Amino acid sequence: MRVMKSLFGIAPLALLASHSTLMAQVADELAYNGEIGRIFNENCVVCHQEGGIGPMQFETYDQIRPWAPLIQYKVANREMPPYAYDQHIGVQDLIGDWRMEQDDIDKIVAWVNAGSPLGDPEKALPRPDLKDPNEWNFAADLGQPDLIVPSVSMDIPANGNDLWSNHYVSSGLSVDRCIKAVQVKPRGDARAVVHHANSSVEVLKEDGDRERYGMLTEYAMGKWGEQVPEGVCRTLPADAEIRWSIHMFPGGVGATAEGEMIEDNVVEIGLWFHEEGYEVGNEVYKQDLAQYNIQFEGALERNANMVIPPNSHSMTQGFHSFDHPVRIDSFQPHGHLRMNAASFEIFYPETGRTEEISQVSNWSATWHHSHIYEPDSAPLVPTGAVLVLKQWYDNTAENPNNPDPDQWVYGGSRTGDEMSHAWLAVTHLDEEGYDRLVAERKENEQRSLAGND
Repeated sequence: MRVMKSLFGIAPLALLASHSTLMAQVADELAYNGEIGRIFNENCVVCHQEGGIGPMQFETYDQIRPWAPLIQYKVANREMPPYAYDQHIGVQDLIGDWRMEQDDIDKIVAWVNAGSPLGDPEKALPRPDLKDPNEWNFAADLGQPDLIVPSVSMDIPANGNDLWSNHYVSSGLSVDRCIKAVQVKPRGDARAVVHHANSSVEVLKEDGDRERYGMLTEYAMGKWGEQVPEGVCRTLPADAEIRWSIHMFPGGVGATAEGEMIEDNVVEIGLWFHEEGYEVGNEVYKQDLAQYNIQFEGALERNANMVIPPNSHSMTQGFHSFDHPVRIDSFQPHGHLRMNAASFEIFYPETGRTEEISQVSNWSATWHHSHIYEPDSAPLVPTGAVLVLKQWYDNTAENPNNPDPDQWVYGGSRTGDEMSHAWLAVTHLDEEGYDRLVAERKENEQRSLAGND
C-alpha cells in the first residue's frame, strides 16, 4: 500500500507541480509583461515612440492594447516591421534585416488571440531604451559621423506641385577617404516631404570646370543607410564637391506625412570613414553605387516609352553585364506609387542557368530599403554573366498606394509619374580576386559541412 501511495499520491503531485510550472512559462510567453513586451521593445519602439516616424506610440501596454488586432494583421502578413523582402527566395543573409523571426510572429498572433493579456503586474518590464528619432542610425555601432554634409535650407509648402533643389556644397576634405558607412537624413519633420535626395561627387579641373567623379549615395523615403564591406573602398576624393539633387513633395507621402508647411527643410549626409590610407598597401578593390536602368520593351533610355494604361498592370525588364568579375554588395529597387514588386536574378550564358538572388513581392514607395548582402553571401558574378532586373506596376484600385487608377501614368520624375531602375553597390574585382573569393567560400562550406558531421 505504501508503494501504491507513492505511485498514485506523490507522483501526481509532482506532475501537477511540473504542469503548473509549464503553464506559468506559457503565461509569461503570452503576456505583455514577458516575451511579448520584449518583442515590441526590440522590433517596434524604434519607430513607434514619441517623435518617431510611426503614427502611434508603442512604449507601454496601454498604448499598444487598442491596436492589438491591427498589429496582429500587419505582423502576420509581414507588413510590419516594414521590410519588404521575400522569405525563402535567393540570398537571405542580409545586414540590417528588419524582418521579424517567425517564432516571434507566432507569439504575437497567439497573444492577440488570447485577448492580449498584460500578465503579472509584478513582472512589469522596464521602459524600453528609446532612441532619439533624430539620431544617426549607425551611431550606436560606429559613433557619430566623421563628416556631415548639409544641403541648403528650403521651405516646403503644405500643398502644390513637386519641387526640386539642385545645388553644390563643399565636402571640406583635404585627402581621399574610404567610406565605411553613409546615411542621408532629413532633419525633423522634413522626412515626410523628401521624396528622394541623390548626391553625386564632382571634382574641379584645372580649367575650373567640374568633372563628375561618381555617385556618393542615394536616399529615398524610409531608407536606413548603407554599409560598405571590409576590404573594399568607396572613395570620397579630396577637395570634392557634393552635388545635391533633392526632390520634395509638398504635403508629404505616406502615413507620416505632416500635411503642413515644413520650414527650414535641410537634408544631411552622415559619413563614417576608414582610417586615412586604408587602401594603401592592402588588397582593396573599388566599390561604386550606380543606377541600373530597367526599360519597357522597345525603350532605348530610362523612362522612355514608359506608359501604364488606366486600371492595368505592367512590367519592366533590364539586362546588364560586365567585362570583368564583380560582387554585388546591395540591391535597392526604385519606383513610385504604382510599383508593387521587384526581382533580381543572374543568368549564366555558359550553362543557361538562371539564379534567383532577391525578390520583393510587396514593395511600397514609403519604404525604400537597400538590401545589403552579408559579404560571404553577396553574389559573385563572373565575367559575362547577366544581371536580370524586373519590376512590376499595379495601376488599379487594388493598389493601396495608387492615388488615381483612372489616370494614364508615364515615365518621369514627379511623384505621380513612374520610374524603373535599381541601385546596385558593386565591388569591381579582377580574375585573381574573384577566384580567391570563390575558393574561400568553398572552403568555408566544406568546413561547415565537416562540423555538422
